[in-house]
Amino acid sequence: MIGAHTDSPTLRVKPVSKKQGEGFIQVGVETYGGGLWHTWFDRDLSLAGRVMVKNEKGEFAQKLVRINRPIIRIPTLAIHLDRQETFAFNKETQLFPIAGLVAAELNRTNETDKPRTPESFDTPDNPSVDRFTPLKIATERHHPYIVELIANEADVPVSSVIDFELVLYDTQKACIGGLNNELIFSARLDNLGMSYCSITALINSLSRPSALDNEHSIRLICLFDHEEIGSRTAQGADSNLLPAIIRRLSVIGPGGDNETAYEQTLATSFLVSADMAHSINPNYAAKYENDHKPEMNKGTVIKINANARYATNSPGVVLIQEVARRKQVPLQFFVVRNDSSCGSTIGPMLAASLGTRTLDLGNAQLSMHSIRETGGVYDVGYGVTLFEGYFEHFGDLERKILVD
Repeated sequence: MIGAHTDSPTLRVKPVSKKQGEGFIQVGVETYGGGLWHTWFDRDLSLAGRVMVKNEKGEFAQKLVRINRPIIRIPTLAIHLDRQETFAFNKETQLFPIAGLVAAELNRTNETDKPRTPESFDTPDNPSVDRFTPLKIATERHHPYIVELIANEADVPVSSVIDFELVLYDTQKACIGGLNNELIFSARLDNLGMSYCSITALINSLSRPSALDNEHSIRLICLFDHEEIGSRTAQGADSNLLPAIIRRLSVIGPGGDNETAYEQTLATSFLVSADMAHSINPNYAAKYENDHKPEMNKGTVIKINANARYATNSPGVVLIQEVARRKQVPLQFFVVRNDSSCGSTIGPMLAASLGTRTLDLGNAQLSMHSIRETGGVYDVGYGVTLFEGYFEHFGDLERKILVD
């Protein structure tokens, strides 16, 4: 198995986001995860996420939307008005984006642009019930033009938009950079980078018609949400999602009627927890342990921590090193300094809940949790190749690593 997460620190639109101040239209947001929030200032931002809509039959359905143009910005204060040594700000009062000018919106709107009222939800069966709205309608809780843009993206009338979960994102696209095109400049490398490697490797490992002819294991990837906020949700790694799936898979094939099939499956399984790692930053080299300074484009990084912030142990290192040897890809180690805090991953929590052998690794990157991160071009190929080898050779190697 390979486990990764798909979420990244971001700003999420509040349930009631309609704000304005000093002639500006503003949007109320709340922080999600531990972002480097100063990097969100002066960026060309927009909105994306899930919208719940009501159709003509009275049914409610979700639609995914992305407003594909910059509509939001968080402005910094000019240096002439505050010459502070460090950039400090209040996340509740000074992290609110602006979405335009009140005067411009007043000029745009007219009688035909007014949002539909709750009466638009009336049905012949029970109009009095449908006219009652326990919560204010979307166009009262949020700026009407933002709701209109969302409705356009969802291809529904404004009145059909009931609620939404939207986050801000940087409209600048990812690109290849560096003098020799060796770097990736992108948002959300943590952890879409390892999610991509996992998916691509699983597909590639099955490209040959005979790929599963002698396979006795199940090749599985699990991409979780909410890792950045602790994973304790229905979609998070600290839920019953993966154990429930494994329990159902364990009864497939010979021996599935065994009362301990699930436990035996866990005992013979292996989990790679794939989450991006920290590359050495040349401007802050003193923050890294002298003998463990991962470099970009030098191979996937094995993470080790004596206090079990990572789940890696020696048998796991032996396994992944042998996979890398067979596939001819380099590996690196990462350990934090003794006087430094250490992050964690979904690895330890899944190892604890499943009792399955687990190893933590990831490709090296700079500026983790910034709105714009930096990774290595060649590490993507290394990661995909390593995971392909893991899927292809685990069955053979697992029997050769003997641990009492």
